[in-house]
Amino acid sequence: MSEKFLLHVCCAPCSIAVIDELRTQYDLSILFFNPNIHPKEEYLRRKHEVIRICKEWDIPMLDQDYSTEEWDFATKGLEEQPEGGFRCNACFRVRLSWTAQVAAEGGFSRFGSTLTTGRYKKAAIINPIGEAAANRFGSRFHAEDWKKKGREALSRRMVKDRAMYEQNYCGCRYSLRDMHRREERKKALQKEA
Repeated sequence: MSEKFLLHVCCAPCSIAVIDELRTQYDLSILFFNPNIHPKEEYLRRKHEVIRICKEWDIPMLDQDYSTEEWDFATKGLEEQPEGGFRCNACFRVRLSWTAQVAAEGGFSRFGSTLTTGRYKKAAIINPIGEAAANRFGSRFHAEDWKKKGREALSRRMVKDRAMYEQNYCGCRYSLRDMHRREERKKALQKEA
């Protein structure tokens, strides 16, 4: 029997190529734990696409309830941090710590996350957070930069082929707010031109 691997996924576009790769190497299960995603309708839309992938390939999925309290607490005071700043690090810690705990309690020999697939998500920041979570809960973290080896382009093709939903912001209320601020600035500049 192959090794049990728990993969935390953030969304289908970031996950599909990684899931496809790992499902042939491990006894793979998916964990959808993303208390950062706002609003709840967006969370459900992203979760639906992950469920779709899991059903297509008959991969078990562990679904966590939508609850933002722990994430809200972890990011308090970091609301104005830019994407990629300290708020994101706190967000990674919440999600990877929970994944490490679920992996340890569920008998998974290792866990990983598709967080490093994101265009603005740095493996040099995320992987040490995953390693620390693994050490804390006595599990093993699979450190990888999932953007590499053509996986990003492969993911785009796979998502397009399946006509899957692709979000236009990272996920949290602050990244949504910042996206709206950028759009407003762009409109204002266009009016001035």
